Order: sequence, then structure tokens, then C-alpha cells
Amino acid sequence: MRIVLDAMGSDSAPKVEIEGAIQAVEEFGCELVLVGDEKAITEELAKYNDHSDKIKIIHAPERIEMNEPAAISVRRKRHSSIVLGVELLKKNEADAFVSAGNTGAVVCAATLSLRLLPGIERPGIAVVIPTLIGNSMILDVGANIDPKPIHMLQYGIMADAYAKYILHKPNPKVGLLNVGEEENKGTDFIKEAHTLLSESKLNFIGNVEGRDIYGGNADIVLCDGFVGNVILKVSESVVDTIVKLLKNEIKSSIIATLGAALASNAFKELKKKMDYSEYGGAPLLGVDGRCIISHGSSSPKAIKNAIRVATEYKEQDVNKHIVEELESY
Repeated sequence: MRIVLDAMGSDSAPKVEIEGAIQAVEEFGCELVLVGDEKAITEELAKYNDHSDKIKIIHAPERIEMNEPAAISVRRKRHSSIVLGVELLKKNEADAFVSAGNTGAVVCAATLSLRLLPGIERPGIAVVIPTLIGNSMILDVGANIDPKPIHMLQYGIMADAYAKYILHKPNPKVGLLNVGEEENKGTDFIKEAHTLLSESKLNFIGNVEGRDIYGGNADIVLCDGFVGNVILKVSESVVDTIVKLLKNEIKSSIIATLGAALASNAFKELKKKMDYSEYGGAPLLGVDGRCIISHGSSSPKAIKNAIRVATEYKEQDVNKHIVEELESY
């Protein structure tokens, strides 16, 4: 299996990408194509054991920065690591593409170059989150901030296939994020989306509220990209805040310090469950290819696990299952 990695995507590129790539090669045995500044990549690779039989470099003289407008950058920077990486996927020279770069640029490049799966009108970014009773998905978290009701149904179908074959949930519960559980709550957009989902073959459980997301009431939570992105950013902030407050409280008392030492294993397990790097990247569902989007501040572990998600996406042939479910409608 060959995975293309945007080596210039993250805030700490290419150091983080290279370390994550080495970990992935050693753990998963996959072949990697690193796209980016060849000189910088080569210098970073020299710090590790030789894996030249598993790693190939393709030079990309341009890089799309995080603050650049997505559509304009993709069109102007045809030799950027994102654009060249997606083109390799389009040419069937790789099985998946992973990037921790400009999210909008990845979505734009993938949509323009790879096109969309038959029956899909807008792609969506899905993230896996921990809950009290296992993992759940939120879709969309940033690809489409102004969807139509029919797009929410398409999101539900795509997420249903992904949850079945990647999260191993045979009949995932699908919820629509709203300000209340009642059917008459929310905007006209939400009400129409509710009707479409209710009439579908999905295991739709109705509206869910924000407080239900981390309780695990639904295996899949559907929302527009604007709301989903806000949820994602707030969640990251809350986790960081809780960790910092907890550390401050522990330091303020000898008894608390001793208690923390005794509960260190529990803290380690909690940290692992809440650590986004454990879950890898977020799949861009709906494009006719396999694209995994990682956080700009990704650690090497996050890059490694994003590559793992990419290999699972290929092995389970998720896009084929999405198309099959769409055809049944």
C-alpha cells in the first residue's frame, strides 16, 4: 500500500511529518511518498535509519500556508505539496493522501481534481471523538458551512458506511444536532433535514443536543460545517483548560500531589482517551479518493495514526460501500 504524505503541511513541517512517517513505516510496513521541499525532507530523513526502500520523495517547490485563501492558492500554486499530492492520487499512483496543511486547500484540491462520488453533492469532514461509551463521529466539521438539507442526508449515508467498516458499529445510531430533541425545534433547514433523515433507511434517532455529544447517545452526530468546526475548537480548548486547571490544583496541595501520584495510571488512561493524536486524521468523505486531514499542530504520533487511518480506509474500501448505500436510495 502506498500513501502520499504532504511533508510541508503542519506548523512544524517537515520535522513532525518525517518522524511520523518513520513510525508508520516501522509499525505498518506501508510505502510512503513524501511531497515537499526535497532538500529539507532529505536533511530530516538523514537523522533516522535508512528506509529508502519504503520512502520516496517528490519535490514540491511551493507550499500553501495556513492563512492563504484555499481556492485561489490551489489554482495559483500548482506545484504545491497539496496539489501535487492530490494529483498523485488522481493518477492512481497512490492509495491515499494525508495532509496536516491548509484544510480548505485540501478540500478544494480534492474536490476539483478527484471529483465527488456519484450521488454526493458536497464533501464533509468527519472526526472521531471519545464518549462515555466508546467512540462517535461528528460530520461535518468544516468542509461545507452552508449545506442544504439533502446534504445532511448524504452526510448520514457516508458516515453510516464509515462507522460500520472503520468503527465496527453494525447499526450506528444517527442523530441530528439541534437546540432541542423535539421535532418542531430548530430552523427550517434543520426541520427539513430531520424529515429526510426520518424517511431514510438509516438508524435515525432524531435530534440530539450539544450535551448529548460526549455522552455517546448517538454514534454519528450530523451538523453543518460551521457548527461542527466550532464544536471541535471548543472541545480542544475545554480539554486543554481542564488539564491546566487540574495541574494547578494538584500543585497547590501536598495531599493532592500524593493523590495524583496514586492515581497516575488513571490519569494516563484518561489522557490517552482524550488525546486527538490517538485517533489519527479526519477523513474527507464524499470525494472519489481517500484523503485524510490532520490538525496543523499534529504531533508525530498524530501523523502516524493519520497514515493508519488512511490504510484502513483503503483496506475496508469505504468509498465502495458509500456508493452502494447511495445506490439503494
